[in-house]
Amino acid sequence: MAWMTYISHWFEQDDCYEGLQRANMSQVRQVGLLAAGCQPWNKDVCVANGDRFAYCATLAIYVYQLDHRYNEFKLHAIMSEHKKTITAISWCPHNPDLFASGSTDNLVIIWNVAEQKVIAKLDNTKGTPASLSWCWNADDAVAFASQRGPLFIWTISGPDSGVTVHREAHSFLSDICIFRWHTQKKGKVVFGHIDGSLSIFQPGSKSQKHVLRPESLEGTDEEDPVTALEWDPLSTDYLLVANLHRGIRLVDSESLCCITTFNFPSAVASVQCLAWVPGAPGMFITGDSQVGVLRVWNVSRATPVDNFKLKKTGFHCLHVLNSPPRKKFSVQSPTKNHYTSSTSEAVPPPTLTQNQAFSVPPGHAVCCFLDGGVGLYDMGAKKWDFLRDLGHVETIFDCKFKPDDPNLLATASFDGTIKVWDINTLTAVYTSPGNEGVIYSLSWAPGDLNCIAGATSRNGAFIWDIKKGKIVQRFNEHGKNGIFCIAWSHKDSKRIATCSGDGYCIIRTVDGKVLHKYKHPAAVFGCDWSQNNRDMIATGCEDKNVRVYYVATSSDQPLKVFSGHTEKVFHVRWSPLREGVLCSGSDDGSVRIWDYTKDACVNVLRGHTAPVRGLMWNTEIPYLLISGSWDYTIKVWDTREGACLDTVYDHGADVYGLTCHPRRPFTMASCSRDSTVRLWSLTPLITPLQINILADRSWEEIIGNTDCAVEQGMPPLLCGKVSRDIKQEIEKLSGNPRVKKLRWFSECLSPPGGSDNLWDLVAVIKGQDDSLLPQNYCKGIMHLKHLITFRTYKTTSHLIHEAICSSNSKPVLRPERRKSFYICNEVSVGDYLIVRPWRARDVDLMVIGSSYFHKESEAQELTTVKMSKFGGGIGVPTKEERLKEAAEIHLRLGQIRRYCELMVELGEWDKALSVAPGVSVKYWKKLMQRRADQLIQEDKDDVIPYCIATGDVKKLVHFFMSRGQLKEALLVAQAACEGNMQTFHVSTPKGSSYSDDIYKEDFNELLQEACRELAEWYFQDGRAVLAACCHLAVDNIELAMAYLIRGNELELAVSVGTVLGELAGPATHYALELLARKCMMIPTCFPSTGYRNLAVDLLLMTPDSELQLVKLCAFYPGCIEEINDLHEKCKLPTVEECMQLAETAHADGNIFETIKYYLLSQEPEKALPIGIDFIKGSISSSNWTLDTIYPVLDLLSYVRTEKLLLHTCTEARNELLILCGYVGALLAIRRQYQSIVPALYEYTSQLLKRRKVSVPIKIEHLSEELDAWRACTRSINRSSEEAPHTPPSDSQRMVYATLLKRLKEEPLRGIIGPDYVTGSNLPSHSDIHISCFTGLKIQGPVFFLEDGKSTISLNDALMWAKVNPFSPLGTGIRLNPF
Repeated sequence: MAWMTYISHWFEQDDCYEGLQRANMSQVRQVGLLAAGCQPWNKDVCVANGDRFAYCATLAIYVYQLDHRYNEFKLHAIMSEHKKTITAISWCPHNPDLFASGSTDNLVIIWNVAEQKVIAKLDNTKGTPASLSWCWNADDAVAFASQRGPLFIWTISGPDSGVTVHREAHSFLSDICIFRWHTQKKGKVVFGHIDGSLSIFQPGSKSQKHVLRPESLEGTDEEDPVTALEWDPLSTDYLLVANLHRGIRLVDSESLCCITTFNFPSAVASVQCLAWVPGAPGMFITGDSQVGVLRVWNVSRATPVDNFKLKKTGFHCLHVLNSPPRKKFSVQSPTKNHYTSSTSEAVPPPTLTQNQAFSVPPGHAVCCFLDGGVGLYDMGAKKWDFLRDLGHVETIFDCKFKPDDPNLLATASFDGTIKVWDINTLTAVYTSPGNEGVIYSLSWAPGDLNCIAGATSRNGAFIWDIKKGKIVQRFNEHGKNGIFCIAWSHKDSKRIATCSGDGYCIIRTVDGKVLHKYKHPAAVFGCDWSQNNRDMIATGCEDKNVRVYYVATSSDQPLKVFSGHTEKVFHVRWSPLREGVLCSGSDDGSVRIWDYTKDACVNVLRGHTAPVRGLMWNTEIPYLLISGSWDYTIKVWDTREGACLDTVYDHGADVYGLTCHPRRPFTMASCSRDSTVRLWSLTPLITPLQINILADRSWEEIIGNTDCAVEQGMPPLLCGKVSRDIKQEIEKLSGNPRVKKLRWFSECLSPPGGSDNLWDLVAVIKGQDDSLLPQNYCKGIMHLKHLITFRTYKTTSHLIHEAICSSNSKPVLRPERRKSFYICNEVSVGDYLIVRPWRARDVDLMVIGSSYFHKESEAQELTTVKMSKFGGGIGVPTKEERLKEAAEIHLRLGQIRRYCELMVELGEWDKALSVAPGVSVKYWKKLMQRRADQLIQEDKDDVIPYCIATGDVKKLVHFFMSRGQLKEALLVAQAACEGNMQTFHVSTPKGSSYSDDIYKEDFNELLQEACRELAEWYFQDGRAVLAACCHLAVDNIELAMAYLIRGNELELAVSVGTVLGELAGPATHYALELLARKCMMIPTCFPSTGYRNLAVDLLLMTPDSELQLVKLCAFYPGCIEEINDLHEKCKLPTVEECMQLAETAHADGNIFETIKYYLLSQEPEKALPIGIDFIKGSISSSNWTLDTIYPVLDLLSYVRTEKLLLHTCTEARNELLILCGYVGALLAIRRQYQSIVPALYEYTSQLLKRRKVSVPIKIEHLSEELDAWRACTRSINRSSEEAPHTPPSDSQRMVYATLLKRLKEEPLRGIIGPDYVTGSNLPSHSDIHISCFTGLKIQGPVFFLEDGKSTISLNDALMWAKVNPFSPLGTGIRLNPF
């Protein structure tokens, strides 16, 4: 295993534990990511290969990969190594894991996508690699060129490695726009130039420079850049060329002539990009540059086959993927005969369209737009599969939450726009009109004014009314000087301050009246209004000083000037909780804390290695300060001692803006030069406070005053407005306010992402009056009973109808049953208009005498043509024509069934279905089901109305699930539960007990299944809270609680479980146990005297908590007096009494009691040999089970660390670690923790190999078990799309069967399955850590092991700790990632 490469040295050491620290994880959790958009200035910034596509922003490359289970593309990696603008990217045609990128700092990089790392770099490329492409004629060579050339070829490896210059591709007369290697003809390459010409080079042929200019440009100096260039994949010589103003041409590179010029519907249309459609010979697509129109073309036609307007903004680049592989929904089809009679079920041909020759095959276009938008468009279904709209494409300088609606976050960027985002959906909802140049700063108007003030580099300042969508005011007092900061007064909505490079800080009213102009000796970069004094404002200046002004006076002189920084001061921020206290960030890399009342600097925070930009005080904890820097980091500070509590490395460039959520004070946002916005949760920093709330401690331990909270050594206390408001509301309540207290504090401390929705569902389950539910409840996941009661604007049936219409399918005829015959509603189908009733006996009125038999014989004769092996001669009717004629005769004879089957065979389903009720509704329904089955096999959305019309809800739901369309599946299941999609009853035998209640029960089961699938999708996307909402919506409390625990949302799980009561009891108790374990390792909680009882309080909330309290007391490392105090609180004997009880139990032969009391005594190490001998004896027998040994082993693992690490305990410690490793592997198998099972087996094997022990476990046996587990689970879990593999052998099946017998069932069945914490799906820019288990880059939160270097993912750490409490390094240190 790659894992052993990183940590094998630890297994060599038995007693070397000096210098080890406690394993830890970051205290700041990333919970959201607004990815950058695609840059619009360079050409080759979008590529695709296999099941991946990528685009690049300014400094990073975003790689999306297909999730085969859910059939959707997800952000897989952010590749960030370039320090300047990326110019081009190119995917290796020979290896789907490799691609290359170039940048303006003369750098070319080769990346490995699978391993997410750089494998080669080329510096100093002798010019900017403006264009770049992988060489098709070499596996390991990349070509690149600057604007005028030459073409460089970099051979990455091998004997010829190095950079060479193309012999002929140099000395161009016009700049290169783009170049393309031929995919088949070795060494052939074409260049497109600014002047509209092409240059073509081919080994063995004369080079052609600057040829094939558009005819209208010949003899002129006019330029018409080549915007796109692609070789015909089916030709060695043909080439598609697009010029910006003169459209598209198909040219012959050999004869140097234009074959076809393609015509646009409008003279003003121009092409920005084009791409061939794989699998559709002769077809290509183009994107317009002015408006986002996607056009479909065929080389045989000069005009477009089809046009789709996708966006108002023009295209920038295009790339076509083959359709992602879809899970095929299995449909049981009847056995097909070798021939088919006219009355048997026909086998229809594939559905054809009138425009079949020019129809686009299923394919997905990766579309990048000039506004930074990126999307994946399904050309077959004509819909977006994925759209990342309105992303910033340049540095984001500032971000701010809206004061009265903190679900909205505004961002200001170098790209000249302000965008407003919904942080729950992470989508843009508003964007500022036009382009204002560089926007450095923004400030929301206070209250509900719905306006944003922006500051620009050269165009002054402005006020944008987001509801009206226009600029309503401009300020130009600074002239053309850049305005670096703008601040709307928090206390007076009429005042706005700006500071500029002209050295002035100007205070004005919103209507433009200047109140003050504060002159500074140099440029002013930052200003901030005091939140405690409405007339006080501070500024930061290039002269290295901080100034404080009082605007209520007429004086233009500062009240205070603070000196101390050694470089310019950029931002300043007043503390919202401590009057007179402010901070400043400087280019000297420090943050200084100033106290206005003391006229002094009270602390200096050092740690950043580059200029400081972002600053933010927490609005609840008065000493908590966050800073962002050009060193790419965010640091969290305790300003009391100047200690850095945590450092975050995820951003890939300078961090500029930081902002705190107004209603969730421990949620913050950051923005950066990497063009991303990231959301963070600071809640882990105040874990003791959270546990105080859960343990129902007094208000004094939760909320305090500022003076008390800032004292040295004080635990965190809430001091802000949000907590005070909660306290006031709770004190107004009568009765027991605990439920409200848990909910309100949970919402306050949790990040956005479903916690409100979760608590609404809890309230519904607890019987709260529906009128008390908030207005936005119906926008989230609703409870089952509200599917009819709560509707936004449309009923679910209307939504289903819209889904049908959007599928581009024709209406489906459904007969209505009336009396003794069936009526077809009037509908036009093909050439027929069916307006009359049909019934089988009506044929008696249509036939008289022998003419019936004559016509029947003629029809039968015509029908036999389809069984003929050979066709007729010239002029003879075709098979299809003769079958149509036969069908017409059958119809006139009233033989409706025969007519329908012939129409089906001809593919004329609509005609067949329009008359099928004339046979019977049963036959009509059967025909509809056959049509649905065919459409499902063809994977077409047209199946929707057929399933709905026949009431085959189950088939439709499973069809959607098989394609990963889980929300659509849930929508259909909900509609069925509402009664809008009842099963169509053909006939019900008298006395039948199959009632509507049974159908409803079936629909409820279907709804449960759809909810489970959607919940798993949310969960694997790192959104455990929304996954829990899905289960609560259908009253599945057990699974809802399990998903919260598996997502490590322990505090939320305990809060919700406490409110739900007995229904959530077992899961709540398990969450409390894990929280108690968490307390054991938090320095401020345990073994701190003040907080040593906190874990006890949690455990006392569970029934039968004695054993858990024993573990807690056994692990507590205090002195004898403290331990005895803890024993007393837990109602356990004293340390001295425990020694006596242990000896008595040992004499009586009671192993478990002996171990328990020895662990609570002064000599807990005495428990080790007794417990280990018992376990070894049990394992030596053939019929042992996990449940017989695990309780003893679990208890032994709580021996105090300092005792376990004694030299005298070396052998016992090693045996304990081995047993815990092996049993942990078995527990991991039982709980389906697949990702850590191999690591646990390898960990145990290495300990056996390298430590001196005597245990009845052999390395060969471990290897045999692991191989059997792998073979058998791979066989069970293999999907139909995976490549075949060797099935498990009989001996492996026997080993695995024995293994399963030992495991038994997991007591808490809901917790089975891997853990996924919030943010598991979020890639980092620059915080790169390699997992000890896999050797691959970790995506999502990282957990550091005790050596301070080795890392594993937090998900793996959580699963490991739940089955094996000891570190993977084999040191005997306990792991505690909870």
